[in-house]
Amino acid sequence: MQDSQSLINQVAQEIAASQNNSTTAAGQADSARAQREHYSAPTDAHVDAINQVFALFRINYHNQYYSAFKDNELLNQARRLWLNSLAQFAPETILRGARKVIEESEYLPTLNRMIRACQGNPEAFGLVDAHQAYVEACRAPSPKAAHQWSHPAVYHAGCASDWYFLASNSEKVAFPIFERHYLKLCERVMNGAELPAPNVPALPETIETPLSKEENAKRMEALRKQLDL
Repeated sequence: MQDSQSLINQVAQEIAASQNNSTTAAGQADSARAQREHYSAPTDAHVDAINQVFALFRINYHNQYYSAFKDNELLNQARRLWLNSLAQFAPETILRGARKVIEESEYLPTLNRMIRACQGNPEAFGLVDAHQAYVEACRAPSPKAAHQWSHPAVYHAGCASDWYFLASNSEKVAFPIFERHYLKLCERVMNGAELPAPNVPALPETIETPLSKEENAKRMEALRKQLDL
């Protein structure tokens, strides 16, 4: 099998080649830019995760595995495809997804099934879907930290996106940025991370009550008398 770095390089070259061969019409160029923004380059840790996933599949789906990957060429093609498609997830998420499909199915999973397993079930962790979170972030009054958030991930995604950016741009522009931050935070939560609660600004120790009109008049009169002395 290929070593990790050569596998990474090969995937990167294939992606670059496909982008260079694409047409440059305005709409298609915008689509390509959006895809590149959401694309995550695979790392050594991703390669290791894919290797572990295929090892788990070999153990758990022995006959199906060798029927699907009859030689090293087919195996390497599958590994490259999975590496490219699953690089959007953290390595630990990929392994969690593999364990999930092994526990739930007696059949060797497709790539689509694996992607859905990696996405997990956000609702089970109290997380709303990305667009609902975006609407919540945009509608929350200031101070943002004092708002009763459905989940801290919504608040932190808003902070990462920049509140002014969310308020001053259309949904078409702002939502993809917010969604990217939010999904990464959701992934962390589903992998066991605990996000800190919003840092609510402390109230002042003393609260000054504005003077009434009469009190202001008395104070001004006292100041004038002091100046006359």
